[in-house]
Amino acid sequence: MKRQYTILIADRNPHVRAFLKREMEAEGYKVRLARNGSEVLKWVFGCDPLHLVVIDPELPDVNELDILRRLEERIPTLPFIIHGFLLEYNESFALSTAVAFVEKGGKSIERLRTVAVEMLQKANPRHSRMLKGMRLSQGESMNGTEHKNRQ
Repeated sequence: MKRQYTILIADRNPHVRAFLKREMEAEGYKVRLARNGSEVLKWVFGCDPLHLVVIDPELPDVNELDILRRLEERIPTLPFIIHGFLLEYNESFALSTAVAFVEKGGKSIERLRTVAVEMLQKANPRHSRMLKGMRLSQGESMNGTEHKNRQ
């Protein structure tokens, strides 16, 4: 049986949330949505396990660094993709919980799909073969400012 991964998409813009949900569900992921920091915490600390969080660094009602640190303290193995504009990117994300950064833009959904597969492969090496079939066939790898390792 194929394992279904659950992704939390947290973005301040309802249109972005809906678009990312539709695109990621088309890739076979189960998607949960959050519109603010409180909802992110509710999902992460809830009963349903999450495998990946895609988070807008400018969510209302929270400081981005505080929420990332709280989440990493609670679930240090949970991978994150910071999905924002380069102007919003803060190098300190790389020092907290940010595992990858994907800049919002016209073709960012392709990059987001690729990075999601790569992040899930790292976090779930036993299911790596199934993930390769989901999107890694694009042949991209993370580099530059789009990927920051935990330190």
